Amino acid sequence: MPDTKTKATEDKVIKSEEQWRRELSPMQYAVLREKATERPFSGEYEHEHRAGTYVCAGCGNVLFESDAKFDSGCGWPSFTQPAAESHIDEERDTSHGMIRTEVLCSKCSGHLGHVFPDGPGPTGLRYCINSAALKLEPK
Repeated sequence: MPDTKTKATEDKVIKSEEQWRRELSPMQYAVLREKATERPFSGEYEHEHRAGTYVCAGCGNVLFESDAKFDSGCGWPSFTQPAAESHIDEERDTSHGMIRTEVLCSKCSGHLGHVFPDGPGPTGLRYCINSAALKLEPK
């Protein structure tokens, strides 16, 4: 039976902090809900090469396809583009004395990572994403 306390408005997933804590691992909660960053080179998907679709660990929203993944050497999974522009939101992030562009899941507002303008073609972008924010659905 579905959790009746989970609200969806215009395809948005809204849960209480208690629900998020119950459903996510401590690292997933820290990253997705508290905007933490996992240590570089420590994430499950940093060296993942299987074909598949990366979805949000919080809500299952399709975020990235494996064919957009590349090894940037930065220590986190990197992608040249999202699976669909409408599946991510971007916000200006001025934390830690830097100006960056934060990447969020459009469905649950979970923190995914950041996007930088130093990636390869064709987009020139590097979506630097925490493994803890992702789940791989292999093909």
